[in-house]
Amino acid sequence: MTNPFPHELSIGDVYYSPLILVALISFLAALITVMVLNKLKLTRYFYAPSYVFIAIMVLYIVLIDTFWIKF
Repeated sequence: MTNPFPHELSIGDVYYSPLILVALISFLAALITVMVLNKLKLTRYFYAPSYVFIAIMVLYIVLIDTFWIKF
């Protein structure tokens, strides 16, 4: 029984974990989300915006891992 999903990404002869790609995509998505929240001035309701950024990033990591890139 083979797994149809890759276990690692290769660039040249160096292998990387797919978690690096997922973390990069989720960081960019969280950055865009926080920029939208700043434009809408919704961040003033957060007690600690930096923790909210990390929470949004973790949420994106879980969602991307579950539905798109499986590692």
